[in-house]
Amino acid sequence: MTTAEFFTQDLATADPDLHNHITVEESRQNEQLELIAPKNYMSRAVREAHGSILAFTSVEGYPGRRWLAGAVNLDAIERLAIKRACAMFGCSYSNVQPHSGTQANQSVFFALLEPGDRVLSMALAAGGHLSHGLKTNFSGRWFDVAHYGVHPDDGLIDYGELLDQARSFRPKLLICGGSAYPRIIDFERLREIADEVGAWLLADVAHIAGLIAGGAYPNPFPHCHVVTATTNKNLRGPRGGLVLSADAELARRIDRAVFPGVQGGPLPEYTAAKAAAFGEALKPGFKVWAHSVLRNAQALAATLTHRGYAVVTGGTDTPLVLLDLRPRGLTGDVASSALESAGIPCNKNLIPGDSQKPMVTSGLRFGTSALTTRGLRTPDFEKLAHLVADVLDQLPHIEQQTMLQVRAAVAEIAKANPLYEVPSASCPDR
Repeated sequence: MTTAEFFTQDLATADPDLHNHITVEESRQNEQLELIAPKNYMSRAVREAHGSILAFTSVEGYPGRRWLAGAVNLDAIERLAIKRACAMFGCSYSNVQPHSGTQANQSVFFALLEPGDRVLSMALAAGGHLSHGLKTNFSGRWFDVAHYGVHPDDGLIDYGELLDQARSFRPKLLICGGSAYPRIIDFERLREIADEVGAWLLADVAHIAGLIAGGAYPNPFPHCHVVTATTNKNLRGPRGGLVLSADAELARRIDRAVFPGVQGGPLPEYTAAKAAAFGEALKPGFKVWAHSVLRNAQALAATLTHRGYAVVTGGTDTPLVLLDLRPRGLTGDVASSALESAGIPCNKNLIPGDSQKPMVTSGLRFGTSALTTRGLRTPDFEKLAHLVADVLDQLPHIEQQTMLQVRAAVAEIAKANPLYEVPSASCPDR
């Protein structure tokens, strides 16, 4: 390849095999309706920042304290992202460098704990996250972790029982939030518990960060010492992590924990895309969108309940809807596979009291962030819930005619709400 070709040749010419795979994926995303909870889309502006010339730069350290030259413009971009992140959450400190939510959590562990210290977090099946102490994760291998669950009758956190457990276990870090708890968390009550036992309080708000920024969910500040989040789910930014605090001393410790503690240099193109997404989140229209995400999730939950499905906790205060499939004699792997074939991707998920293995599960998890961004409204989600139920009603052996009807309805909704430019390639039949 010549120098001229290197700088001018497009992907279709340079690597047709890879280009074809990407084109087919573009078709799939256009033709299907994503109910996968972590899924969302970036605006054209955020994508432009993400794919900018900043991808060719390298930096280590923080604005004004870099190891490499040529960082003056990157400093300005990172400071902008920091300022906007603080404005979104009403705090005084943010670190926008973590490459993922797990690395954001890892930096908090590194900043606040020593190996072997005690951590109390929500169990994975109750809604927690693997980076909060799963035995096969760094957090579970390096720290002494105990888990709290939810009440078996309603799926809600029992704060009295949690207090008793904290008094007995005496953790140094108490974690709330996770990946599958669909109700409001009482941050103030948890801070009281943390203070009583002398623990730091960390809130992982990865799945509700956008709702917090949009005023559709309670803010963990001023109650939590540290807050972590991802930037892609309902902040509509690139994949990445975020750490926030209102404590100046913790801020210094977290900065050192992120770099050079758990990672090297940040990714400047991701920092720029985060700044762009945060700027969008500070505009009035984002509040409207955030409340629509919640309203659509509640409509999805209500319609599935009407169709006779057991919604964990009886509803939702978040973008998440969890189904308990045990009353129907179904497992999550079978259900999610059928729904993907129908053009409605979601994910199998552990639920409270689940006896199935994580690759099987007794539940499904839906999220409404992506399709709300795509333009679907509450009546669309009600219709989508009926389509989901139409598929699940016939499992494990769905009739071909039902599958064709659901696919056609999905295609109609998708066509009315296109993503970016519709590509020419078509998604293979599933």
